[in-house]
Amino acid sequence: MKDVYERLLAAASLRSADGAIRVVSDYEPLGGIGTPLFPPTVKVKATDAAGYLVEPRYVDGEETKVVLLDQRQSQANRCEAALLDAVRGGEVFIPHLEMATESEGMPVRMTSLDAPHRSRDAYFRDSVDSSGTKFDDTEAGAALRDASARDVSAYLRLVPSDLAYGVWDSHRKRRIQVKIPRTYTSEMVGVAPLVGVRAAGRVDRLNLAGDTVELTESGWAPPAGGKPKKGAKTARMSELGHGMIPPSEGLGGVSVTSVQRSATISLAQLSMLRFGSADEEYAEAARALVASIALLGDRLAFASPALRLRSGCDLLMISERVEWVQRGSNGRPVTEPFELSTPREAVELFRIAVERAHKAGVEWAASPLVVHPNASLQQAIDKSYVIAGIGEAESE
Repeated sequence: MKDVYERLLAAASLRSADGAIRVVSDYEPLGGIGTPLFPPTVKVKATDAAGYLVEPRYVDGEETKVVLLDQRQSQANRCEAALLDAVRGGEVFIPHLEMATESEGMPVRMTSLDAPHRSRDAYFRDSVDSSGTKFDDTEAGAALRDASARDVSAYLRLVPSDLAYGVWDSHRKRRIQVKIPRTYTSEMVGVAPLVGVRAAGRVDRLNLAGDTVELTESGWAPPAGGKPKKGAKTARMSELGHGMIPPSEGLGGVSVTSVQRSATISLAQLSMLRFGSADEEYAEAARALVASIALLGDRLAFASPALRLRSGCDLLMISERVEWVQRGSNGRPVTEPFELSTPREAVELFRIAVERAHKAGVEWAASPLVVHPNASLQQAIDKSYVIAGIGEAESE
């Protein structure tokens, strides 16, 4: 694995013929090709109704429609979740932020590895340290706030995964905002989708009547005299989860000819990371370290033989190749196998990268930087944990 690291060290600063690292995987539904898969649903602009993201692309040189099964942001989130599991399991440590509190007797945690906008998320902006100082006014918060394209060393020290998956400081009003493009990109598509339909409804064994009832502080009650009082808040029994709901047509997933995942690590983006006045040895080791985080996240999240994206979208891997992509020859890129395929190998590579980075002068936090929600954020969190009546029933 040391030889792999040496090649990565040179590649991450574009000191070799390597231009990218690529992972190409093929999957099929657990039930086999043709079994329906359920992509994420979106609101379609043309109809304002739920639908799937379908677009034309070239597949094997032919124009073909594909359906998006998992987009780039979601794939990055899966990698971050896998990294966080490895950190909490004691397998590795990657510096990160953590907002810690409790609500209704339950512990609440939010880290920069699962916050929507990573370390720049509003959860951290609206948090304070143990002395009550606003996070952005602490030494660490100010370092992240004041980072720039010429010096991202604060990110490397405090939240290095942000350099792998990208970050944008869009929650703070500044004319010049920190915006770091992603180094790691991955997505999954289904090829030649046929959109199906299904019936969704609800069967009530007691066949309760679908009457209109009044909502009260303690729940709901049948209206006195059979009719709701004027101005009373009402709902249908079916909206509260009771009674029969006749089946109606809904989205039934897609049938595809194949499922493909394509992931890349941009060595060009890594080479653009700058660390202020640090020397080149430091910069090269830092870039290789970020690359090792991206590789580790990918292997932890996607190296398994089976993958669940969501309910109704379980997949079995049927082939995978991890490769170096080099400067082209005769009009085609040159590829070589990247000798790293398992999570264990990725962990070993990451540990070598950490050791070499430390020798080059890279300093890492030894534990998460813990903050706590301010009073307003705590109140909002508490509101999310309080049962405030009966909600509307949702169909499957």
